[in-house]
Amino acid sequence: MEGLRAIAVTLVVLSHAGIGRFEGGYVGVDVFFVISGFLITTLLLAEQARAGRISLSRFYARRALRLLPVATVTVLATVAAAWFFMPATRFHEITVDAVYSTFYGMNWRLAAQGVDYLAAAAEPSPLQHLWSLAVEEQFYVVWPLLIMITFRSRRLLIGTLTTLAVVSLGMSIWQTGEAAPWAYFGSHTRAWELGVGALLAVGAARVARMPAGLAVTLSWIGLLAIFGSALTFTEETSFPGYAALLPVLGTAAVIAAGMRPSRGGAHPLLGIWPMRQIGKLSYGWYLWHWPILMIGPYALDKEPTLGVDLALAAGSLVLALITYHLVENPFRNSKPLRAKARTGLAVGLALSSLTALAGGFGSRHTPPVPTAEAAPGLAAGLDAATDPQARMTALITASIGATRMPENLTPPVTSPAELPAHNADKCHVDHRDNTIRPCVYGDPAGKKTMFLIGDSHAGHWFTTVDAIARANNWRLIALTKSACQIADVLVYQPALKRSYDECPKWRDAVFARVQQEKPNLLVFASHDGDNGGLLKASGKPVAKPVGAQNDGLWAQAWANSFARVRGIPAVLIQDTPWPNDIVPNCLTAHPKKIDVCNSPVGKAITLPQRRALIARAAKAAGIRVIDPTPWFCTDICPVVIGDTLVYRDKGHMTVAFARTLTPLLGPALFPPAKKKK
Repeated sequence: MEGLRAIAVTLVVLSHAGIGRFEGGYVGVDVFFVISGFLITTLLLAEQARAGRISLSRFYARRALRLLPVATVTVLATVAAAWFFMPATRFHEITVDAVYSTFYGMNWRLAAQGVDYLAAAAEPSPLQHLWSLAVEEQFYVVWPLLIMITFRSRRLLIGTLTTLAVVSLGMSIWQTGEAAPWAYFGSHTRAWELGVGALLAVGAARVARMPAGLAVTLSWIGLLAIFGSALTFTEETSFPGYAALLPVLGTAAVIAAGMRPSRGGAHPLLGIWPMRQIGKLSYGWYLWHWPILMIGPYALDKEPTLGVDLALAAGSLVLALITYHLVENPFRNSKPLRAKARTGLAVGLALSSLTALAGGFGSRHTPPVPTAEAAPGLAAGLDAATDPQARMTALITASIGATRMPENLTPPVTSPAELPAHNADKCHVDHRDNTIRPCVYGDPAGKKTMFLIGDSHAGHWFTTVDAIARANNWRLIALTKSACQIADVLVYQPALKRSYDECPKWRDAVFARVQQEKPNLLVFASHDGDNGGLLKASGKPVAKPVGAQNDGLWAQAWANSFARVRGIPAVLIQDTPWPNDIVPNCLTAHPKKIDVCNSPVGKAITLPQRRALIARAAKAAGIRVIDPTPWFCTDICPVVIGDTLVYRDKGHMTVAFARTLTPLLGPALFPPAKKKK
């Protein structure tokens, strides 16, 4: 079994270290699930047969002494390292993750974040990998009880376990197609994998009587299935769903073959010394490798290249060796701690409390960030300027050379995530929500109406457009949807791991609403990128779904959308410049040289040829085009202008910056009437 553990953890580590050939190495977690289901069930059945009962207190005491000591050390070390080395903007999130990991709820937190468009854009947490432990422990809340209830009837035990596994697999297949993050992280969609291992344990006596030739064949086929999935699956694979059957059944085959030792099988290979040693260290290596890969580049001030990541992965194995001998084994094998169940449970409670307290305390504190003297107020400067564009250009120019954040930065870099008001009102809808809500802003009593429609890059203009609508006594209808560009396209959605079918349906509903109300002004805005890549109407990718070769297809798709509003006055706000990183993280990672976070305008404008073609299509349809680039950039696009933080993440404006643009966007939306000669 140690050899199989070694394969599982090595696949996971190689995948996380960026070895492209092993991109599908995440299946190592599935291997662990099957192993865990088999071993724990074997122990529970043996205890039930030996003692006539299962002691729940002893079961959970053993789990606590096995899992919590090294996990506690890892989490506390991660929180401490995050304080010293990671961007200050990340610290609160990491401490909250520490609390979730304490109570084995990390999987549900990640599932919720995975379907949240804005949260999904964030960098991975260094405690993210603890989701798999959460799934296991949630399974083991109910599994000992089921064995206790059904043990006296083997048929009932097998039937109960089979039903559990079949229902869980069915939910996994269904939810993978509907909401991939919930399928990936959910215990309800992963329980069948542990159940497969448990079924093997229940049927161990019969499995051990299989013919020797079958055992040999199963061992090699099983290994081939595990490695085949690791080598062929990618991040785009719809997983777990049907795809998880390959590594799960492969693992089950290897375990089953191991119950019938036979010459010529794979088990002698799995039993060699290096495999056994890595297997022994697999738990610690799994715990350490991810935080080291996430924090190491910050601590070393190096880019996370393949070479750096491999070195960090090797270093995490050394940490696993150290904690194995100093923490894991001493706690697990301590006779005083194992003597009474309540002692083990008390130790587990103490360790969990320590982690929870550290996370809770840390969540209330943020590492200090060095700043410079106060900078000129951007909002006040533009409001008072007779020529707002000239004032903006002067402030951009002055901000380009700044190396530290101003002490009066608005919003503070550690809390930049205020969202536009229509987000809180659910008028900006997420991936799976197609609701068209009656959201009226601006001046609700206004005689004229404007619509703001598009994706989140329309949504981040809401604050500006709303202020302009109020100032002009216009009603504003804001209809925006995450990652749903207004161009008439079907795209792949990475968060859902499938075609973004909800987007065309929502877009059709929006255009129907526009045609019904015939607004006095329609404001389009969307980002210019490929999203997850272009798909044909059939759902299959175009020949090369991502890249400039599709500029013509995108321009035609925009033209098709423009044609759907013919006769309605409309404006297209072109996409805003993009920074080169998640801005708050970049600023706090480089607080004394923030200029490294700035971008040349040539890099900040994505796909310029596509942008030009779309603008041409808009003008041909009689739609005015507004280019916001001069409000962000000269030859350089700074991420801080005056006293204002421009971006809250890797592409969306802060509400504070959007508010400052009112004097610039207002005249662009409502040009002053030309004076008669």
